[in-house]
Amino acid sequence: NGAVPGERGKQDKSVKRGNWGNQIEFVLTSVGYAVGLGNVWRFPYLCYRNGGGAFMFPYFIMLVFCGIPLFFMELSFGQFASQGCLGVWRVSPMFKGVGYGMMVVSTYIGIYYNVVICIAFYYFFVSMTRVLPWTYCSNPWNTPDCAGVLDGNISSRAALNLTHLLNTTQKRTSPSEEYWRRYVLQLSDDIGNLGEVRLPLLGCLGVSWVVVFLCLIKGVKSSGKVVYFTATFPYVVLTILFVRGITLEGAVTGIMYYLTPQWDKILNAKVWGDAASQIFYSLGCAWGGLITMASYNKFHNNCYRDSIIISITNCATSVYAGFVIFSILGFMANHLGVDVSKVADHGPGLAFVAYPEALTLLPISPLWSILFFFMLILLGLGTQFCLLETLVTAIVDEVGNEWIIRRKTFVTLGVAVAGFLLGVPLTTQAGIYWLLLMDNYAASFSLVIISCIMCVAIMYIYGHRNYFKDIEMMLGFPPPLFFQICWRFISPAIIFFILIFTVIQYRPISYNEYVYPTWAISIGFLMALSSVICIPIYAIYKVCCSEGDTLLERLKNATKASKDWGPALAEHRSGRYAPAFSPSTESHLEVQPLQPEKGQSEAAAASPVQGSNGSAHSQDSRL
Repeated sequence: NGAVPGERGKQDKSVKRGNWGNQIEFVLTSVGYAVGLGNVWRFPYLCYRNGGGAFMFPYFIMLVFCGIPLFFMELSFGQFASQGCLGVWRVSPMFKGVGYGMMVVSTYIGIYYNVVICIAFYYFFVSMTRVLPWTYCSNPWNTPDCAGVLDGNISSRAALNLTHLLNTTQKRTSPSEEYWRRYVLQLSDDIGNLGEVRLPLLGCLGVSWVVVFLCLIKGVKSSGKVVYFTATFPYVVLTILFVRGITLEGAVTGIMYYLTPQWDKILNAKVWGDAASQIFYSLGCAWGGLITMASYNKFHNNCYRDSIIISITNCATSVYAGFVIFSILGFMANHLGVDVSKVADHGPGLAFVAYPEALTLLPISPLWSILFFFMLILLGLGTQFCLLETLVTAIVDEVGNEWIIRRKTFVTLGVAVAGFLLGVPLTTQAGIYWLLLMDNYAASFSLVIISCIMCVAIMYIYGHRNYFKDIEMMLGFPPPLFFQICWRFISPAIIFFILIFTVIQYRPISYNEYVYPTWAISIGFLMALSSVICIPIYAIYKVCCSEGDTLLERLKNATKASKDWGPALAEHRSGRYAPAFSPSTESHLEVQPLQPEKGQSEAAAASPVQGSNGSAHSQDSRL
């Protein structure tokens, strides 16, 4: 709870930077950060693509051996130093490029994540009507292939199935899919053909950035209050949809597809790669957000307990959301007489095609649609708050003077305006292609490389013994043996093997039938590289600037912890972090007195004298 054992007089608060109002705010913010849109539109989709229940096996292995240990490491790292993702690298200045890499990743995710939120806003607003616009096939944007679940003409549906058997080129499309592609996105035929900016989406993008800015206007003081609602309400809606979903005919088929393992897929490295990516993506490891959020904790907060609570809550939510999705997919597949795997669209389309179609089946469907998209907005905003706060905190901590701390609101405004402008191309007719390109490359395996280097830097360059002592000083106990072994050996090894497997099994990205051109994939690789390249560039710069005659001396100086590394508040700087003028350093300063006789007489005078109350004290008061 942040109390300092046995030291009642100490203030465990940072007046300059600010702290969370209480510990619930931190836990809720971290849950809101970890539980995002990915839990709804990424995890169930990865599960359905990678062999149903078989995907759970690598997913939980990655959670136990990679996810939770890295989550705890990042929380303890940020909390100990009370610094953002750049400031913490005083621990080993040569690796500050890792912090810059985290900032680049957070920037990319922050740009496209808010575009997904803006599409949710758009659906939220258009749901305020008597009949949802994607219910029937009688709209101007529909094609002859459209077949609605509620069109009610059973004979035409049977005829469609018969035609499908005779002519495999014909593809049934749902009204919700046509609404998504032909009306909302007005999808162009190529990633290079941007077309026009979709003004309704642009307006919604403006709305979502304004909401994010207003919630962060006073930093963690304001966002800490907002999360009481944004982190808890989505569970209410998920439960309502789950209860409705499992009562539908065919729901059991969908859930069995979700849970029944296809064990042959476990040997595919892509399944393991997707499991690792999803853990990093979902828990927010290597984004810099965890370090930032933990930096606003009180120094003695039990972040070990928090990391386990938040990680398990996040993964349980992913599995729960999968039940909600697959019960509805099973119902749709049963209704159309096709296999479950044929029903869903890829990526964000799962949330904007499969769910909306299912919502048309519910009584008072506009109400459920408003609730559902409101839940998506809240899930997205919880993550977006932390992404923006990560960038703002990094900038403010790096400059670090009183002037910028007082004007933190203007920094937040500047970052929000930049994020809005950079998101504009994603609201064009080719926007979804760019969004998926960023999702697949900018925030995928660069995260794995960054977290691997972070593990190595803390465990082997700074030293595992030093880090374990730091945690013991902060929490009152060293990290458990399991975490020590994971941090030093298991987590970096798993990450390294995943990287190798991914390189071997790499396949270019595609969106349904559309295959991305080579130049677009090259841009994707450049985005992935741009975050990782920060690490060697900064390391070379730091070595060149360090003192030393030989390269080895420069390397030692560049990797050595700087003088200001350690707890931020003076009252926590004890032991090896104690202020410089300690008795030990003073004895080093006084190596040889100039006048030996005078020195001896002073030494005698400085010997402890028994006081009248029986306590020994020194006449020579030390600094």
